[in-house]
Amino acid sequence: MRAAVSDLPPFLYRRRDLSLFVGSRFISACAMQVQSVAIGWQIYDMMRTPLALGLVGLCQFVPMFLLTLPAGDIADRFNQRRVSALTGGLQAFCSALFLGLTLLAPHTVWPFYLVLILFGAARGLSGPSGQSLLPFLVDAERLPRAISINSSAFNAAVIAGPALGGFLYVLGPPAVYLICIAGFSLAALIVSRLGGRHYVAEKSHASGFERMAEGVRFVRSRPVMLGAMSLDLFAVLLGGATALLPVFARDILHAGPIGFGFLRSAPAAGAFAVAFTLTRYQITSGVGSKMFVSVAVFGLATIIFGLSSWFFLSLLALFVMGASDMISVNIRSSLIQLATPDAMRGRVSSVNMLFVGASNELGEFESGMTAALLGTVPAVVAGGIGTLVVVAVWAKLFPPLRKVDRFTDVAVS
Repeated sequence: MRAAVSDLPPFLYRRRDLSLFVGSRFISACAMQVQSVAIGWQIYDMMRTPLALGLVGLCQFVPMFLLTLPAGDIADRFNQRRVSALTGGLQAFCSALFLGLTLLAPHTVWPFYLVLILFGAARGLSGPSGQSLLPFLVDAERLPRAISINSSAFNAAVIAGPALGGFLYVLGPPAVYLICIAGFSLAALIVSRLGGRHYVAEKSHASGFERMAEGVRFVRSRPVMLGAMSLDLFAVLLGGATALLPVFARDILHAGPIGFGFLRSAPAAGAFAVAFTLTRYQITSGVGSKMFVSVAVFGLATIIFGLSSWFFLSLLALFVMGASDMISVNIRSSLIQLATPDAMRGRVSSVNMLFVGASNELGEFESGMTAALLGTVPAVVAGGIGTLVVVAVWAKLFPPLRKVDRFTDVAVS
């Protein structure tokens, strides 16, 4: 007779919860990537200007920027599982709105931007609760490996999602949005079933603003954490070549929607290869210096991509960008999670989301604006050069981050 879930030993509990969490992460990320392909291609097809793609990022960034810090406080005060499930349902609703617009107003661009604002709000509310969950599902000593497993699943979705989106788009945008509705809904259902360790917040008379400010002060007082977050922030802002992929696919590489899907998948393929390797062979020493080197490689690969007019070289450059970024992400995520006490996980995750998560969308806007002013290729090359400059400056500004040797050096007791 099979044992009931309540009769399982603790290590099987953790394995079950980690599997559910990773599964929901994979499904949600895949749906988001599929939807991103459709939105990017539809809007560029209507407007034929890089600025239109930049506005896609801006529409999501603004609500994410406004809501991420309050969402971190919510994650520290309420059940993260319930918050994550509800916001997943809101993302499914946005996909349904995109489906309706595609059927009823396929050539009018402004309603798509309005739904993107709502979708950005959903992402802003969901980010901190989702990011802060993993440490409650596994033991601290297994956290770096669990982060690698989670990253592997996420990047597998980012590989599969754009390619699937490209193929589905050939069949018609409605097929894309139907898949997204199902994906976001299923991911929300799965995350609502998570068990694991629960943190019960202490009663506090502090206002919501005071609690959010406490999270910001916590990050500012720790140079390793602040340096890791801000390094990724500027690397993402300046190296946002992926925002311009519809332009490269259509006008420079002449690859079409399917080629666009493969271009979108290439960074995730590189990230997946590294994340899978890190599930077996963890980074055990020199973690700070390796983070700086990985961001520098990301900048060099961005320059090569910007200068390439050969499809397969562009794929390779994007693959290297994803691989190097994954090393940086794994180190940053492990440092931040290990250095954060339970009471601060939601608020620290929200600050991290502002630095890194929301900056993806702001980076898309910056790339679109720069491309509109300078041209697509000069914008990407300048971004890669800027990333290299940031690495050099940050190595001087944050020596404690550069000198971190092992993850245990920053772990809270």
